[in-house]
Amino acid sequence: MIDSHCHLDPGVYGGDAGVDETIARARAAGVTPILTVGSGYGFESAARALAVARRHPDVRCSVGLHPHDAKDYTEARLGELLALADAPEVLALGEMGLDFFYDSSPRDEQRHAFRAQLRAAKARNLPVIIHDRETAGETLRVLDEEGAWTTGVLYHCYTGDVAQMEAIVERGGYISIPGIVTFKNAETMREVAAAVPEERLLVETDSPFLTPVPHRGRKNEPAYVAHTLACVAGLRKTTVAALDATTTANTLRFFRWR
Repeated sequence: MIDSHCHLDPGVYGGDAGVDETIARARAAGVTPILTVGSGYGFESAARALAVARRHPDVRCSVGLHPHDAKDYTEARLGELLALADAPEVLALGEMGLDFFYDSSPRDEQRHAFRAQLRAAKARNLPVIIHDRETAGETLRVLDEEGAWTTGVLYHCYTGDVAQMEAIVERGGYISIPGIVTFKNAETMREVAAAVPEERLLVETDSPFLTPVPHRGRKNEPAYVAHTLACVAGLRKTTVAALDATTTANTLRFFRWR
């Protein structure tokens, strides 16, 4: 199994030793490789994600500036991120995007940082990992305007409806399903998980957030992606092994993972 999106930040998992133990538990559960996301814990989370990937041969990473941190964007900092992206362990830019639910950064600053990262990804032919929350379709419009679909677009932790999913897939995008799909009130996500075209479907934990049933109340970690995979397999009326093969192949293809 692959966890296509988690945040193995040392500040969350008890330092480097805690991260290493978390990865060991994932391997013991059959989850390997892992994509850790260098975005979401401040600008410095990119360098920390790369350090984790360099320490573990079955871990790769992304680097980016989360919309929550867009207020910290400067051209110099984008340059630092792109310097990190030269490392072979870095497979994508992100997560990036727009978040109008929390509005942790002013919206115009979110838009500016998002577009700058999309242009950098296009210039470097890197896929992008998208965060989209409560933006009334604006994230999709920005992706269209920037021509982002040519290098690969992954909507991580997808929480939209089937119609939006179909619009993303029609443009060539991929959809990643998190542990929310196991929650009692997640009927729309279950509809999406059942309907995503087979070749565009990924699964993730978004650790340390969104812990799936039966581990609700505990910190999420990559080992728990097995529960999400099993839930989605049931919704799609297939076996866990078959869905694992599909989502693994899709993840490797999207990230050009070698």
